[in-house]
Amino acid sequence: MLSISRFSEDKEGILKGLKKRKFDNIEIIDKIIDLDISRKKLQQDLDQILFESNRISKEISEIFKSNKSDKNVDDLKMKSSTLKSKSKEISEKLDSVKKDIHTHLTTIPNIPENEVPDGSSEEDNIEIFISNKDIKENNDCENHWDISKKYDILDFELGSKITGSGFPVYKGAGAKLQRALISYFLDKNIDAGYSEYNVPHLVNQESAFSTGQLPDKDGQMYHIENDNLYLIPTSEVPLTNIYRDVILENNQLPICMTAYTPCFRREAGSYGAEVRGLNRIHQFDKVEIVRIEHPDKSKESFDKMISHVKSILNELKLDYRIINLCAGDLGFTSAITYDFEVYSKGQNKWLEISSVSNFKTYQSNRLNLKYKDSDGKNKYLHTLNGSSLALPRVMSALLENYQTKEGISIPNVLVPYTGFDIIK
Repeated sequence: MLSISRFSEDKEGILKGLKKRKFDNIEIIDKIIDLDISRKKLQQDLDQILFESNRISKEISEIFKSNKSDKNVDDLKMKSSTLKSKSKEISEKLDSVKKDIHTHLTTIPNIPENEVPDGSSEEDNIEIFISNKDIKENNDCENHWDISKKYDILDFELGSKITGSGFPVYKGAGAKLQRALISYFLDKNIDAGYSEYNVPHLVNQESAFSTGQLPDKDGQMYHIENDNLYLIPTSEVPLTNIYRDVILENNQLPICMTAYTPCFRREAGSYGAEVRGLNRIHQFDKVEIVRIEHPDKSKESFDKMISHVKSILNELKLDYRIINLCAGDLGFTSAITYDFEVYSKGQNKWLEISSVSNFKTYQSNRLNLKYKDSDGKNKYLHTLNGSSLALPRVMSALLENYQTKEGISIPNVLVPYTGFDIIK
């Protein structure tokens, strides 16, 4: 969420950023500014009334202490009663204005960084790196859902029987390969300085709001109505909320966290070829990395996270590329996002397998997550997160890209985790 002070201090910058995002409710900016002016005026009036009310109370107290009768006491009491009524009335107006400001602020996305390309959809995203420039379309490779059936390692029909479409069942070597990937990703993250956490898979409404899932992605989350809890769409939500309402010291930074969790997404409105097999499912495993950074360090940390994900894909020896998302394709809470995509030889297309994002102060404002600066003032920190990595499309890329006549080869880096080097 954007800080209210930014609207008066940098109105033009906000307007420029929102227009870059193709945000069409621009008039809401003036509404917020006008409401904030009203808020300040009401707060001043309330402070003045409270000051006067306290003065009168002290005066009445002094009169009683002196044990002297004073004909002004009744007048003072009447003034005090009138001020209390006015105070209540203004407080109610102030609360209403604050609520309106908050409601409006939650509808405004983050402001994109200067490096974010202009554009309105994924067609305007910019490729900034590719690991192999000689990728050619191949019609001899099978897709992963046919491979899975052939080797009996992944069962989509069984998942549909148990739950519904989008809930696959991993079997035998497929289940072990999945577990191997999770362990490998976690070990890589821990070696890079991230502390491992095991977090709840359900979060409350405040947690979902604090990281920006609510209200923006309300329809995409599974909601347990009786308990008003949400199944997590990513471990970013519980990890980041560990530091909700916390003030950190400089020497505690950076905070680097990693976690494996299942993730749950309704993916409402998804259909067609894009949801075949593991391309888009409702429950999937993911290993996440989250950083909480001093504002001066977040750009450097963003670059480190990109390099870290690259190192994992290089070890897996998968062809991949990095995409700088344009403003129109940027997530609601993100200031800049780089997507990683692996090439699927069985489908002859690129599949997104990671997003690395810098949210700057957007989440920390909602989280009330601050640090104590050298001048003694509390200021908002920057939050970042990335997939390291999401399992379904990594799995599909491994099955499709490592297929041979003998079976599915296992990347060398995973063999210590699987205990086998081929699925036959």
